[in-house]
This record gives sequence, C-alpha cells and structure tokens, in this order.
Amino acid sequence: MDTPFDALTPSHSSRGEKNIVITGFMGTGKTTVGGRVAALTNRPFIDTDDEIVRRQGRSIPQIFADDGEFVFRAIERELCVELAGQQGLVIATGGGMLIDEGNRSLMLATGFVVCLDAAPEAIAERLAYTSSRPLARNWQAVLEKRHAIYATIPTHVKTTNRTPDDIAQEIVTLWRSA
Repeated sequence: MDTPFDALTPSHSSRGEKNIVITGFMGTGKTTVGGRVAALTNRPFIDTDDEIVRRQGRSIPQIFADDGEFVFRAIERELCVELAGQQGLVIATGGGMLIDEGNRSLMLATGFVVCLDAAPEAIAERLAYTSSRPLARNWQAVLEKRHAIYATIPTHVKTTNRTPDDIAQEIVTLWRSA
C-alpha cells in the first residue's frame, strides 16, 4: 500500500537539512512534541505510527493481531529507510522503531535524533487509559528491555513535569547548536 511521498517532500527552504527525529518510549510525548517542533521549525511533521496506519488502512493493534509484531516491524523498517532518504522533516518514531539496530544507525546517520525520557510514574499515568498500544499492557518489562538501547542515543531530553512547548523549544535549541 505504498503511496507517493509527494506530500512529505519538504519545502525549498528546508532542502538539504537533516531531519529532526524524535524517539523514545511510549508515553514520553513524541507525537505531541514532534508537532510543536515542526511548527517551530516550519517543517513537515511525520508520525511514523500514523503514517503506517494511513498506508495500511488499519490500526496498529489490528496489524499486530492480524500479522504479528514481526510483520509490523518489517513495515516500520521499510518506512524508516524511506524517511531517512528525505530531508527537512520532523519525524516522531514509534517507540520501537529505533530499537532495531539498522533503523537506529540509519536515523543517526541521516538525522538529528533526540530521545525523550520520562519517569516511570509519568509513563504509567500517560498509559493508564490507552487501548491503542499493543505493548502497553506490559510496558514496564518492555521499557526494561529497551532502556539500554535508548541509552545509546547521544541526545536525551527529559519530559516529566514539563510542557510540550518547553520540550520542543529545548529540542530546537539543541538542533540549532548541533
């Protein structure tokens, strides 16, 4: 169900600039903050989970139920390669996209990658009422497995007890000084 990427092509003013990639565990604020970073930088915003849902015509829980996590991760890898070939975007990844070593290496090579961190208590509060995240039920175990991988990403921003606008401004400041 691949579609042309015309809608994602950056404007002429952002051509030649690395993507800003926002990653981290579920519930850390990637989508909300990513949208604000895009507004501050006047760049197109892509949420990879939303893009997968749009292309597949079904929800992520449905993809997991129908095809399993392995197929979802293959779809995710394909999208990662495609986005890494673009420039001038703000990309919010799914929480597991950069757990894949190939995806992580590709995004680190082609973009400015920021990992959002939140305290476990904040994550618990943010995930308390979600039914749309297939891995949310056992999120503590998932976080424990992923923690060391997230730690390999050089740039981190804490999101606990901070506003999305404050976090976005910090990311833009870090990106401009990188």
